[in-house]
Amino acid sequence: HFDDYDQQREAATLGMWLFIAQELMFFGGLFLTYTVYRWKYPAWFALGSNQLDVPLGLLNTIVLIGSSLTMVLAVRSAQLGRARQIAGWLAATMTLGTAFLVIKGFEYHHKWVHHLIPGEGFHIEGTTAPAAQTFFVLYFCMTGLHALHMIVGLAEGAVPAVAEARQVGEGIVRAGVPDLADADEFEGGGGLQANGCAVGDQQNGG
Repeated sequence: HFDDYDQQREAATLGMWLFIAQELMFFGGLFLTYTVYRWKYPAWFALGSNQLDVPLGLLNTIVLIGSSLTMVLAVRSAQLGRARQIAGWLAATMTLGTAFLVIKGFEYHHKWVHHLIPGEGFHIEGTTAPAAQTFFVLYFCMTGLHALHMIVGLAEGAVPAVAEARQVGEGIVRAGVPDLADADEFEGGGGLQANGCAVGDQQNGG
């Protein structure tokens, strides 16, 4: 339990910075490994990179940046207390995240069809050098771990997204229910005040 909101916010901020730091160290090690091998085997790594689908990679990069933007907008909406916007931006983030995984699936399928999966069936026309296969080992490690992060993020994001959508839905329902406390009761010749119009009992003519 936290003593107050400020303490909770400071703890959350510290936790986020620690998470970012460990992610930098984790992926930084992978990028360093890639850089060393590319420097050592430039021709084979260039050959491997030429097998990648550039249009799909570019599209996925745009989708990824878009999902980051919508997530930031969702956080901003939460800071401003705008529940309906939170639900909308979270839904957009999850949609883009799912699109990212679908596109990545097409990219992986392309590697499978062209025998670019590391292992006994691996083949690149023009070379049998192990360094060419190493490129794809690193490729699948880095992109696969990133895809795993996306899957975990979607699973975690589904909880607040559903909660916010439910809250917005309940708010809409409450807004559509007439306030009976302000309605006239049917007593004698009274009427029911509904939508600003008084609906009175018909009086029998004397």
